[in-house]
Amino acid sequence: MKQAKLDISKYFWDLNKDALSETRKIFNNIYHPKFIARLINLLSRCDKPKELFSLISKKDFLEIWPKVRSFWAKSERNSEFRDWWQTIYEGILSEHQARMKSPAGKSSVSFVAIGKIIREARINRNLSQHDLASRTRMKQPDISKIEEGKKNITLQTLLRLCKILEIKKIEI
Repeated sequence: MKQAKLDISKYFWDLNKDALSETRKIFNNIYHPKFIARLINLLSRCDKPKELFSLISKKDFLEIWPKVRSFWAKSERNSEFRDWWQTIYEGILSEHQARMKSPAGKSSVSFVAIGKIIREARINRNLSQHDLASRTRMKQPDISKIEEGKKNITLQTLLRLCKILEIKKIEI
């Protein structure tokens, strides 16, 4: 069930009907020139994150908050509301970063897929991990970790492996 959009009139009681309509449109575009000023007005009157996030997405909030905070600090040196929303931002950012990381002990799906391609190419060329390691100026345990998808490698290292193993294309 989709949540209804926030009735902004309760936070913008000082705006007439036309200005309220314009504000609703402004909140649909975080790049609108008036977005930051209107958001600051809303945030200084709202203490319910759920209501804010029915109006703008958490993703948009994460993107725009640093600019909002900077603008707000210039216009109002001390603000308990700004500090409170900063805490909300930090919590959402933490959740977002945790979701972006692989679970502890788990390899990235992409790393595992690339490792499998490298392992198959190495075996098809009758090379041991030790042989491949010496050709790439790497250590055998690193080759093992790459093949298991447990080692993050640079693009340069990947290109070197692909050249030696004659891998023309990697599709994951």
